[in-house]
Amino acid sequence: MHPVLAAALLLLALPAAAQHAQHRQGATSPYAGEEARAIKSLSADDISELRHGGGWGLAKAAELNGVPGPAHLLELEEEIALSAEQVTAIETIFREMQERAIVEGERLIARELALDEAFRAGIVTDDALRRMLAEIEASRSALRYIHLSAHLTTPPLLSEAQIARYNALRGYGADSCNAVPEGHDPAMWRRHNRCD
Repeated sequence: MHPVLAAALLLLALPAAAQHAQHRQGATSPYAGEEARAIKSLSADDISELRHGGGWGLAKAAELNGVPGPAHLLELEEEIALSAEQVTAIETIFREMQERAIVEGERLIARELALDEAFRAGIVTDDALRRMLAEIEASRSALRYIHLSAHLTTPPLLSEAQIARYNALRGYGADSCNAVPEGHDPAMWRRHNRCD
């Protein structure tokens, strides 16, 4: 065999051999450490977000398609030049959304905990698993509806210019990681927009 061809074949085989050796040696799971969680499928941040009625990324279909949500509108009220009447109406939408989201978030947490406890106890049956997953997904769907429906109610309160300003300030259509709105902490902005 030609030495160059032999070297090329060896280089191609090395990654596969390394991967095989890693599997044989019992490579550490990317979930390592998560077994200590109170609820295995939810991080402490997830639980906190749900308990405070936070968006948990559930309204991206609206947010990333130019339909503003009440929480961020209130954060940017000065930059968007919201009137007192707009602020009052948006605060009402936000408060109602948050109250409903907190209730449903607690329901989701309880359902995830029940699933976790059933697996820990070794009492999960196929029928029980289907029922528990259906309940969990019903809560997740309800939460998503709560957040997305709040996005539906805000555009009629705003002018097209305010919506455009909102989207620009949020960094949509631009480099959102570097387009930090005035008055916002750059590190928090980058973290919130998952830039790091």
